[in-house]
Amino acid sequence: MSTDEALTRNQHESQSAHKATAAFQTRYGTEQTDTPLSDWNDTLQTLLSHRSVRAYDGRPLPAGTLETLIAAAQSAPSSSNLQTWSVVAVEDPQRKARLAALAANQEHIRQAPLFLVWLADLARLESVAERASVKPEGLQYLETLLVGVIDAALAAQNALVALESLGLGSVYIGAIRNAPEQVAKELALPPHVLPVFGLCVGYSDPARPAEVKPRLPQSVVLHREQYDAPAQTQGIALYNDILAGFQVRQGQSDALWTDRSIERWRTRESLHGRDRLRDALNALGFELR
Repeated sequence: MSTDEALTRNQHESQSAHKATAAFQTRYGTEQTDTPLSDWNDTLQTLLSHRSVRAYDGRPLPAGTLETLIAAAQSAPSSSNLQTWSVVAVEDPQRKARLAALAANQEHIRQAPLFLVWLADLARLESVAERASVKPEGLQYLETLLVGVIDAALAAQNALVALESLGLGSVYIGAIRNAPEQVAKELALPPHVLPVFGLCVGYSDPARPAEVKPRLPQSVVLHREQYDAPAQTQGIALYNDILAGFQVRQGQSDALWTDRSIERWRTRESLHGRDRLRDALNALGFELR
């Protein structure tokens, strides 16, 4: 290797290390004592730069965007290649408005040019079995619905990474489960199809930029060999301080993460209608065993 090549390589490694360190510091909201991976790349940068976008500037999406996102979604792993998910793409303003009303009246659903509703879809397999004159007993079990939910989540996350690589922003909408029967009616879903969550897609409004929200330290979520509950205490206390500071900088309250999390699950009412999910599943045709 020549001197010039060695110099170029060293500069590249130095730049990669700097980008990696900066990305880690932003993601965790604190100085990094560990050295991140030196061989940094654009995919890692995109992943660690994720933020939830709740303000869109109204620009239409380029032609082919939706199809590209679905191709990325279909490139995700699928249990036994069953592909037990589907997605409904909603662009009609009136339909988006009705879905927003069902999902805690979130304005960004109306604002985003594209709203994707991801589905755990067992109806397709049921239809295939019926055409083969087979009664698919396994579709009646919780495991199969769980496979559909996981498949949908994996597919959606692939789409999210893809859209962010294209300069788009998004935010997941769990509140689509607040009223699953009404959502199913709005989208003309057949029995045995569950709306799992929504996903807003669009260009972020530069006047209201979203920031990267710090996550729990790795010492809280990363366990080596066996689960270590006592080791989490210090990391959670640190995260309380980090997130409170982040929220203040965003013009929000300094409520602790632990307090906010407890409040989110404190009562049945805290679930915002999702406490009756079992009843909703029955109404959508799922006879879970």
